[in-house]
Amino acid sequence: MPSVSPVPPSSRDSVVVALRTAGCVFAEDEAELILTTARTPAEAAAMVERRVAGLPLELVVGWAEFRGLRITVDPGVFVPRRRTEFLVEQALARAPGAGVVVDLCCGSGAVGAALAAGLGRVELHAADIDPAAVRCARGNVTAAGGHVHQGDLFDALPGDLRGRVGILAANVPYVPSGEIGLLPLEARAHEPLVALDGGADGLDVLRRVAAEAPHWLAPGGCVLVETSRHQAQTALDAFERNGLTAHLAVSQELYAHVVIGVAP
Repeated sequence: MPSVSPVPPSSRDSVVVALRTAGCVFAEDEAELILTTARTPAEAAAMVERRVAGLPLELVVGWAEFRGLRITVDPGVFVPRRRTEFLVEQALARAPGAGVVVDLCCGSGAVGAALAAGLGRVELHAADIDPAAVRCARGNVTAAGGHVHQGDLFDALPGDLRGRVGILAANVPYVPSGEIGLLPLEARAHEPLVALDGGADGLDVLRRVAAEAPHWLAPGGCVLVETSRHQAQTALDAFERNGLTAHLAVSQELYAHVVIGVAP
């Protein structure tokens, strides 16, 4: 990222005021990011206008930082959350020697790219049912040496991965259908419903992953799924019913809850 803004300080002040007036809590930080990303004053002005109109900052600038990586994020694609970095950390800690990694429900491909960066040489596959996510992920995952597939969960994956996966990261949707309306407007208005809505109790997709994961994991391989605090026990039970040894990892700082299932 350039260290010098392409617009004068007086404009910086006006950007901060505009963002703060629009309700941006971290107006100074957002102004800095916009002004150092924009290539011209006109582009900066257009970015500020889109942000003031309510577009998520990551979609305004076209990328999100995730574990030190710059992940391209296209309109209509789920924006990677900082709390999901905890899932990546747990995966790297539990399977540092994994040779095959799958990023299921990949969205932008941020999790897969981060895992590849942490593991080094790895066979990486990412998959999503949403064509927009697949297009976006191709840039991020291909840059990490991986492959992206489109389809419904495991149906998207090459068959020769069965029994070989060391890390299966599945950032599944887990918001209960009845609570979608409670999400921040940025998510409701600009992110795909398929990446947010997890069904009646939020765990429909998680249960499907739990049922199929044992057929794809290598011996000792792990599947990791992000969930909420009040859903965690039900998610643990789903993993255990399908023959996985289940654990819960929690980050109080990030308010992150990751359910981990390990194959025999």
